[in-house]
Amino acid sequence: MLVLTDGSSPVEAIRTELSTEGVPYTAIDLTSATRQQLTAAFLAGTAGGVPEAHFDAVVLPNNAPAQLSAAEISALDAYEITYSVRQVDAYLYPSPAVGMNYPTFAGTLDGMTATATSDGKTKAFPYLSGSVPFENIDPTISESYGYLGTPNPATGTTFDPLLTMTIPGTTTQGVLAGIYATSNRSELINTFAYNANQAQFRALAHGFITWATQGVHFGYDRNYFTVDVDDTFLPDSEWSQVGHCTPGDSICPAGIPDTTPSRMTAADVSYQASWQNANNYKLTMLYNGGGSDDEVTATGSDPLLTAWQANKSAALEWVNHTYSHEFLGCEQNETTIPWSCQTDASGNPIWVPQSDITSQVSQNVAWAKAKGFTTDATELVTGEHSGLATLPQQPVDNPNLGPGLAAQHVAWTGSDASREPNQRLVTGGSTLTVPRHPMNVYYNAATVSDEINEYNWVYTSAANGGSGICENNPTSTCISPLDPVTGYTDYIVPTEARIALSHITANDPRPTYVHQSNLAEDRTLYPALNAILSQYRAEFASTAPIVEQTLAAEGQTLQQQSAWAAAVAAGSVSGYLQSGKVFISAPSGLYVPFPGPTGTQNPGLLGGSLGATAFGSAYAGELSAYKKSPAGGFTLLLPGYSGLL
Repeated sequence: MLVLTDGSSPVEAIRTELSTEGVPYTAIDLTSATRQQLTAAFLAGTAGGVPEAHFDAVVLPNNAPAQLSAAEISALDAYEITYSVRQVDAYLYPSPAVGMNYPTFAGTLDGMTATATSDGKTKAFPYLSGSVPFENIDPTISESYGYLGTPNPATGTTFDPLLTMTIPGTTTQGVLAGIYATSNRSELINTFAYNANQAQFRALAHGFITWATQGVHFGYDRNYFTVDVDDTFLPDSEWSQVGHCTPGDSICPAGIPDTTPSRMTAADVSYQASWQNANNYKLTMLYNGGGSDDEVTATGSDPLLTAWQANKSAALEWVNHTYSHEFLGCEQNETTIPWSCQTDASGNPIWVPQSDITSQVSQNVAWAKAKGFTTDATELVTGEHSGLATLPQQPVDNPNLGPGLAAQHVAWTGSDASREPNQRLVTGGSTLTVPRHPMNVYYNAATVSDEINEYNWVYTSAANGGSGICENNPTSTCISPLDPVTGYTDYIVPTEARIALSHITANDPRPTYVHQSNLAEDRTLYPALNAILSQYRAEFASTAPIVEQTLAAEGQTLQQQSAWAAAVAAGSVSGYLQSGKVFISAPSGLYVPFPGPTGTQNPGLLGGSLGATAFGSAYAGELSAYKKSPAGGFTLLLPGYSGLL
């Protein structure tokens, strides 16, 4: 794709989406005095004596950027007409120049709801159910501005509304997005401003690309959401509202009484199984067998284990979380706040030995097998992601971790995405990380009251009774204290739902993690999950369901995304479309992301339609796959291709 950008947020949002989905593009900075000029020779040429279009779609800030000369606009128009290339205008003012009347409304759209028309759902947004809510995070701030007008195409032109919204004070539907077509040339115009992070753009972004490319382009897009539940079978320490600390996990002021750790019960397991059946969604359980063995030693039995053995299929999968949750980094000095690494006489960190690491991994695998749980030995998440670098105390991986995991054939290990968002190799080994998003439903808050109290402590100023951490952290914002009764449902749940949905709609395979305590006592996780799933399913059609993956599959998806981005950056992949056939050149073994319209096929006998097979899997109204390239690349047949050879 060709992206002409002036740096404004709408066109930059589309540019970000191209990167998110893995769609290659050429960007031209319209504000640069030395930029590439748009000429016929730049836009098109010949290949083997056949006319060749260099770009399959064009994105502009608006329909007529001031930085383009009349000659450049003429060259672009001629190119789009000659090769039937479509154009997206990121954001513009409605006018007769794009087949519309001047707007009857201009203002804030916060909290309003747009509707995808029948043509919108057919031509651009088949993955949406119809309603597109515009977010309203802060009622005191205007977050979304737009214009609402009506179509009025001149003779010889057409205007097809794709997204509409009721004009305030009327029953008339104003246009927010539509297709203006004239002289074999089509452009999708948008009359509302947006940025890459806003929920309404995230819902519409894939449709902009699909419409522009007519469904034929590199890239792959899914709406992923997998929730890991850490510490299954272990008790989690509980927050102290008196000491604003966590007895057992942190140093509390003298005299602060202990709190009672929280551990799931058999009733919690039954509730989880019932909730999952009702919501068609499963949680991934990360287990510590030592917690169950400790319970048996202390009381003679473990009803929680018995309940999980009866309901073990209720989990999406069971993932090794080490036997006893031992910290696998440096030896910790917990007399300091925060903790620090113990050092030897030379001042070097004292590391947990490889033998402890391998024991923690192998013991837990053996425990699961003995108790009847099916696990994948290549998957692991260490307790607190320990062993991996943890700033500022431990800036490097435990040098024994990589070799220890490799010795146990661990291919994938969870990491904290808030610390390390990108996948990487564990130092000294062959294990790749799988970054996981933390959810602010705290591990040490099994009750709503404790959750609100800790949240207020972290996010309110000292003057308001909080810790003041938010005042000294440049990445944090202080809030007014939450109501101790309603703060969870009124603020925390909507906030966590919004954050989770921003990950889901960003083609992000990284899982989200919480803890078993969030399924116990007040079962604080479920309100957040209910909000996330209900909002998603209300906005997205059943053809675009939430995709859950195993830890290994998440790691593989991240690996494929990274390898593809590197191949595009290196210029080692290319492709072209001719006569209904897609020709792709790629390095042998590279997984190439590609979507195609329904009916796209892998070629059959001698590369033709005879014996052709179905391509990819259906999602969001198209077929798509990461297809492993053989040496020399491969071809695909688009719907309607009739060549036998």
